[in-house]
Amino acid sequence: MRKLLPFAALVIITASSCISQKKFKAALARYEALNTTYTQLQSTLKKCEDDKTELNRKQTGLEAEISGLNKQIGFLKENNTQALRQLQDLSVISSQQAENIKKSLENIGAKDNYIQTLQESMARKDSLNMVLVMNLKGAIGNMEDEDINIKVDKGVVYIDISDKLLFKSGSYDITDKAKDVLGKVATVLKNQPNIEFMVEGHTDSAPFAKGILADNWDLSVKRATSVVRVLQKQYGLDPTRMAAAGRGEFKPVTDNSSPEGKATNRRTRIVILPQLDQFFKLLEPGK
Repeated sequence: MRKLLPFAALVIITASSCISQKKFKAALARYEALNTTYTQLQSTLKKCEDDKTELNRKQTGLEAEISGLNKQIGFLKENNTQALRQLQDLSVISSQQAENIKKSLENIGAKDNYIQTLQESMARKDSLNMVLVMNLKGAIGNMEDEDINIKVDKGVVYIDISDKLLFKSGSYDITDKAKDVLGKVATVLKNQPNIEFMVEGHTDSAPFAKGILADNWDLSVKRATSVVRVLQKQYGLDPTRMAAAGRGEFKPVTDNSSPEGKATNRRTRIVILPQLDQFFKLLEPGK
């Protein structure tokens, strides 16, 4: 009986060790999951900070332009004030001189109104673009996906989708996974009925083996028209709002010397065009 006691103790210690090992593994898995979530949140935060920096840069440029116009107005006002003081000493002002003064004062008032309207119009356009971008990001969901990129540059919204998400290699048939993404984009665009957009196909610089398609020009056009057809026929977007274009290999976003660079350049871009007609209508008198 005494000989069995050490063996029983060993069994108990071994069982306790197994339970601790299981808890340790569970805790380790929990830690790794939390660390992955933390990394994703850090990446999302950096993107938001980059967007904020770009908006601040644009705002600084606009403020500098407005400051320059205000200085011009101040200069014109000062000149006219001096001219009026000089004319106070004259007993007679010619009709031509009076007309010139009147036109100068009217120009000052028009420039004041123009600056105010320009500020309001730019603020409204930027707000519309930011709302559109946030809606697109919210609809697509996983903005950590490296195959999808949304950005705003000079008032234009760009949605870049990599070819490996949309198409099989050398093909222009859209994959089922890509149709799901295009459906989410289409939902947002249908809620903006006044927006027009263009779908651009882009390839890398690798020569295309001739067959059904002649070259990279042909492939890029076919891919753009495939996306347009899905948006029209499957998701009901108005075809009068869309255009399809092929850029071939001639508008790369990075160097084609590496496999990674080529993969980045193979993409389909949805270009949401700025509403310039509505923007300029805001600048018309009485609008």
